[in-house]
Amino acid sequence: MKIAIVGAGIVGSTAAYYLSKEKDVEVTVFDHGLGQATKAAAGIISPWFSKRRNKAWYRMARLGADFYQELTSNLENDGYDTSFYDQSGVALLKKDDSKLDGLYQHAETRLEESPIIGELSIKNADNLPEFTGFDRYLYASGGARVEGAELTATLINASGFEKVEGPVTLSSLDNGSYEINCQTFDKVILACGAWLGQTLEPLGFEVDVRPQKGQLRDYFFDGLDTGKLPVLMPEGELDVIPFAGGKISVGASHENDQGFDLTVDKTVLNQLQQEAETYLPRLSKAEILGERVGTRAYTSDFAPFFGAVPDLLNVYAASGLGSSGLTTGPLIGRQLAQIALGEAGLLNTADYPIERYVKKV
Repeated sequence: MKIAIVGAGIVGSTAAYYLSKEKDVEVTVFDHGLGQATKAAAGIISPWFSKRRNKAWYRMARLGADFYQELTSNLENDGYDTSFYDQSGVALLKKDDSKLDGLYQHAETRLEESPIIGELSIKNADNLPEFTGFDRYLYASGGARVEGAELTATLINASGFEKVEGPVTLSSLDNGSYEINCQTFDKVILACGAWLGQTLEPLGFEVDVRPQKGQLRDYFFDGLDTGKLPVLMPEGELDVIPFAGGKISVGASHENDQGFDLTVDKTVLNQLQQEAETYLPRLSKAEILGERVGTRAYTSDFAPFFGAVPDLLNVYAASGLGSSGLTTGPLIGRQLAQIALGEAGLLNTADYPIERYVKKV
């Protein structure tokens, strides 16, 4: 069986990795190489504090956080380094820190179904002498940080499949198969995020997915043991994400009016840095390693979706994962691989109805 995967981000690369374990399956991964959200992402795996009322979303996020244990175990068994993922812990802040008590109780109710949370406690700021600007924080030892580019590169490398870079044109053939860039496939997985509409519109589909620009900046700190620091999650858009080796990532922006623009906007990044200096004053003297820009995918109601594309046999898609893509993406990639093989996954596709967002016109 020949399967095409369009998009080598977190969803597509995970699907490719698990399909590589199947006999008699040949996969080609297509990726334009521009704007991929995962490559620009330094992610936080910590969904348990969310108060979103969408139970289906939370189930996806919770199981997505759990799934990292299986994914990293599988990769390690295959002989691959999984240092892109580290349960370094997260420290969550509130401007009114009296709200931490209620948030702690909220997260505590989720411990039984998510023991991966680990230690859950409210701590005094003197436990984090490297940071300033707050008195208390809510800590979860099971929270993790993920380097998106390293994750996807590892998955593609582990899959062993060919990756073709460049624009993609999808067309359906009379015999029920599909053609992509002069190659024929039995099945297609569309993991192209915010570009799903551009991929399906030539086939007569209308897609409810919009792009959101996200930017972050990486810094190097000489003499600071960043590997032992937790992720700092202040209230709002800002996150301060330490990695081993003196690196700290600051971001990311959520820009809804920039379309697919991938230009680095130093004004936006400087504003994020200024806010981050409230909590990490030495940031002003750190070396800037680089800046990253990616494009997230959102639906009009901010809900993700995945499943079989309506009226298009043997084509499957996922999108709308938004800023939780690094949390939910691997699980969705695994699930799309299972659907393509006719297998059931952990999630019920009816809870994430693709037909609500992808319609034949």
